[in-house]
Amino acid sequence: MISNSRYWSLVFLVVLVYLAGMFVTLFENDSAQFAVMAMRMVQENDFLNLFKGTEEYLDKPHLHYWLAAFSYLIFGIQDWAYRIPGILAILLGAFSTYGLGQLLYNKNVGRIAALIFMTAQTIVLAAIDVRTDAVLTGFVILSIWQLATYANTGSLKALLLGSMGAGLAFSTKGQLAILIIGLALLSHLAYQRRWRVLFNWKVVWGLLVFALTIAPMLYAYYHQFDLHPEKVIRGKSDRSGIFFIFWEQSFERLSGEGMGSNSSDYFFFFHTYLWVFLPWTFLGIGAYAKHIKALFKSRFKYQRGYEFLTLGGITFFFLIASFSQFKLPHYLNSIIPLFAVLTASYIYKVNQDKTVKILLGIQYFVLSVIFIATVLICFLVFEFRNIYGLLVLLLFLLVIVYYCLKREAYQRKLITISVYSSLLLNGMLNLHFYPNLLTYQAGSSIAQVVDEMGIPVDKIYKLGDYHTWALDFYNRRPVQITSYEAIKNKRDIWVYATDDQIRELQNRDFDWDIQYTRAQFRITRLSLKFLNPTTRKKTLGKMHLVHIY
Repeated sequence: MISNSRYWSLVFLVVLVYLAGMFVTLFENDSAQFAVMAMRMVQENDFLNLFKGTEEYLDKPHLHYWLAAFSYLIFGIQDWAYRIPGILAILLGAFSTYGLGQLLYNKNVGRIAALIFMTAQTIVLAAIDVRTDAVLTGFVILSIWQLATYANTGSLKALLLGSMGAGLAFSTKGQLAILIIGLALLSHLAYQRRWRVLFNWKVVWGLLVFALTIAPMLYAYYHQFDLHPEKVIRGKSDRSGIFFIFWEQSFERLSGEGMGSNSSDYFFFFHTYLWVFLPWTFLGIGAYAKHIKALFKSRFKYQRGYEFLTLGGITFFFLIASFSQFKLPHYLNSIIPLFAVLTASYIYKVNQDKTVKILLGIQYFVLSVIFIATVLICFLVFEFRNIYGLLVLLLFLLVIVYYCLKREAYQRKLITISVYSSLLLNGMLNLHFYPNLLTYQAGSSIAQVVDEMGIPVDKIYKLGDYHTWALDFYNRRPVQITSYEAIKNKRDIWVYATDDQIRELQNRDFDWDIQYTRAQFRITRLSLKFLNPTTRKKTLGKMHLVHIY
């Protein structure tokens, strides 16, 4: 379907895009926040207690932070070191997606599925804006693949690997991992009528491996919370970390209790899917519809060459997650491997010239939209500042034009054009858009000033408990919290302040001799006004670093 040389050259280019994003400044809030949380572990040699700033952190388990901390211990506290575990987990996810596609269909479907997974927009984004979901996704699909292998073959090795993967996924984000793994596997067992595999003596060994895998995380929760019932977390005392992770966590998100409610839109994940699975969005919809039609036509009787693992996992997750009162786009990351396998099987099975031509026409449309977006970003939103960037873009566009004009099998061209669409978009984002965008993140910009001017980080204070994650990380030290009264008689200190706080300092007769000001924008919440250079200034705030002498 696609030659080895082309396949591996595409994989190589995707990995290059990942590597290009490794060295971009960390994003606020989550990436920079989690990087600081792991940094504290290393600096204080405390790997049992999780803190978000000065607050005890109950919300997520420990594994993501342990992996980041381990990377720091090897490579030093660097933004690229923080991203390494997430990227490795994504590569593990790609290999596991290949394995699942091969298990359910054949090797060719597995190869295409891995490529689709690696180039899906939310996965490429997860490699640069690393949160817990990058690690979660890798371990979730590893577990699904291995446990499905056990269900099909009875392999004890696969059962143990799958149980370990489930334990690592649970140790990364809790019940969400078990929900996704469980929905996919139960769908698989129901379709193939393989319930007997659940009542095999081997399952005891799987449960034991799962228990051993989550034991370090449970001990950390027990040490931080269960041993200290006097701690007040989110307004409640006597909080059990173990009870929370086994029972309360997901129910808090479903109900909005504790975490709060951020969306009551029941179609949130449906319209979010439209961008998170780019450039494969329409192919994924076609694959889903085709699979649903085949299942209803067969009245859900088992048919060789079909499976319900991917379709069931996707459908039931969407139904359950849509009723949650707390929703975020990256919650879909862990089912992207299922979409990838489903879509790959659809592409592989399409054998009618008319259908393939229609799909290819749709992908040409997607490519043209991405091309227009790339041109607008490079020449309007943030203009190129050097000729080399323009030359690279033109060279890449020539390669895409070559493959568009090349005479070859439609399926091969369909895959190639789709991958190049992702490469064009994300290469531009990682090398041009994000570096320019992050100049409007005041915390990292001020941290650069601190480094260049040799400002002592232990003399920097902030007024209030608002978060300064990027400044904390790049200073390698959390900014100290203070008050107007506490610094009234201090001299030779630096204060990091908002516009309102600067005015209050003036009203209270504070004097300073040096002031650095940088633009501030919540970069993860883009708006058309910000993207438009003529209206951008109206959307910007300011942060200041002043020297009180």
